[in-house]
Amino acid sequence: MKLKGTDIFIRCLKEEGVDVIFGYPGGQALPIYDALYLSDIRHVLVRHEQGAAHAADAYARVTGKVGVCLATSGPGATNLVTGIANAYMDSIPMVAFTGQVPVPMIGKDAFQEVDITGITLPITKHNYLVKDTQELARVIKEAFFIARTNRPGPVVVDLPKDVMTGEAEYSEDGVEMSLRGYRVLKSPNAGQVVLAAKAIEDAKRPLIYAGGGVISSDASAELRELAEKMQIPVTTTLMAMGCFPATSHLSLGMLGMHGTRYANYAVSECDLLIAIGARFDDRVTGNLASFAPDAQVVHIDVDAAEIGKNVGAHIPIVGDVKQVLSEIVHRVKARPERTEWHELIDRWKDDFPLSYEPFDDDVIMPQFVIEKIYDVSEGKAIITTEVGQHQMWTAQYYRFIQPRTFITSGGLGTMGFGLPAAVGAQIGCPERKVFNIAGDGSIQMNIQEMCTAVEQKLPIIICILNNQYLGMVRQWQQLFFEGRYSYTDIAIQPDFVRLAEAYGAVGLRVTKPSEVEPALRTALQETERPVMIDFRVAREANVFPMVPPGESLQNMLGGDK
Repeated sequence: MKLKGTDIFIRCLKEEGVDVIFGYPGGQALPIYDALYLSDIRHVLVRHEQGAAHAADAYARVTGKVGVCLATSGPGATNLVTGIANAYMDSIPMVAFTGQVPVPMIGKDAFQEVDITGITLPITKHNYLVKDTQELARVIKEAFFIARTNRPGPVVVDLPKDVMTGEAEYSEDGVEMSLRGYRVLKSPNAGQVVLAAKAIEDAKRPLIYAGGGVISSDASAELRELAEKMQIPVTTTLMAMGCFPATSHLSLGMLGMHGTRYANYAVSECDLLIAIGARFDDRVTGNLASFAPDAQVVHIDVDAAEIGKNVGAHIPIVGDVKQVLSEIVHRVKARPERTEWHELIDRWKDDFPLSYEPFDDDVIMPQFVIEKIYDVSEGKAIITTEVGQHQMWTAQYYRFIQPRTFITSGGLGTMGFGLPAAVGAQIGCPERKVFNIAGDGSIQMNIQEMCTAVEQKLPIIICILNNQYLGMVRQWQQLFFEGRYSYTDIAIQPDFVRLAEAYGAVGLRVTKPSEVEPALRTALQETERPVMIDFRVAREANVFPMVPPGESLQNMLGGDK
């Protein structure tokens, strides 16, 4: 049967299981929006296209589905770019649809025309410019397949207006994909799996270094089974928080620049490092020359390009993390003894626990707020963050016990991510309580999405750790630039309580430690409105431990008794 491009678009989305789109309308996207108006797909109207990309990103992270966002041509498309880059750096499955000028006008500097496929080429897993309505169904099917398979990532599909208004034959039997050279990985190399199992059995001081790939492949259960069967301590990256319960005696928390001292010491002293779905990011490794100096390295990753890119692997295994871990678990023989290794780690935990000293009894320490959020939520909330000090304090002091509950910008470090991410997370998991932990700098970068949260009746709780500084930059200026706070003082700021109320949300301000928990419990009572809490915290609190840039993981500032 013959259908218009817009009708094919809607049918293809439904075939892919899409039930939510985050978007913002505009001229070249009008035919698509008219079709959405007549469909039962939920459209969430954001107030800026960057918010649409971040919301779709977070929706994907909490649900495991492909997130979908939609924008018009020109500035609508370019406003998605930061969100697309964010999803690319963190390997998040997302499809971004953009309107485009009609095919005959492409390349002629038409009104609101940009080459969005060219712009996004380095920050997408793949992208398409559809020039024929007949190609539309195939392209959409391929876009979702590419986004979700192998190492996930964002795909851009650019849709010229005349392609969407044109007609083409459409078969309900579906279309054949044409992906020359793209293959979904099958079984891992059995010989490498045997070598990894033998190395794990023989190691005296093994350590698991888990990355975001564990969550992407839904391999948390397999990771826990391996760690507990072989009694191997586990440290996680920022992207992997929650893939292994922080309450386990085997958990070392996060490693790297702001990791725990005992995690970083364990990396430096282990004789076997089992890297799982991790990419040896510079914020994790510090000085590469001194990273895990005595360790044999097993590196498991779905992306062969990551293996050996930064750190050489003695036993490389290319494959889906869930499948590889399952095979290793079945091959290794349980070895609970490693008493000396565990005793050493326990001493480090006793000597160097995460801790902070209050400046004054009447001053709120930001770490205290995180601890109270953990207490009132019983560790079961979905937490989104912006980027900066508050993000690192959250990773340190909120003890994540489940995967897909810590939603943060890792690789790109995008300020303004957390609020639209909270919108996407709450829509993806309406039954869960969602907190956005923010800084007073980051929150203002996409503050307009308060309107989206109010319109959608989302009871997200925005906790602003307000120190009136661009906190992380100020910390670096204090430590490495002789205390010259160059343009990081942002004491001139809006009244966040009145701002929340202006949007139709609830606004609260907290100035004393004794008020922290009552304010959080008050916020939890709201069921149909967001709540914004302005926590006035110690202005010059720092995130410790901290590995100075380029230094060894053993060379940490702070974080000791």
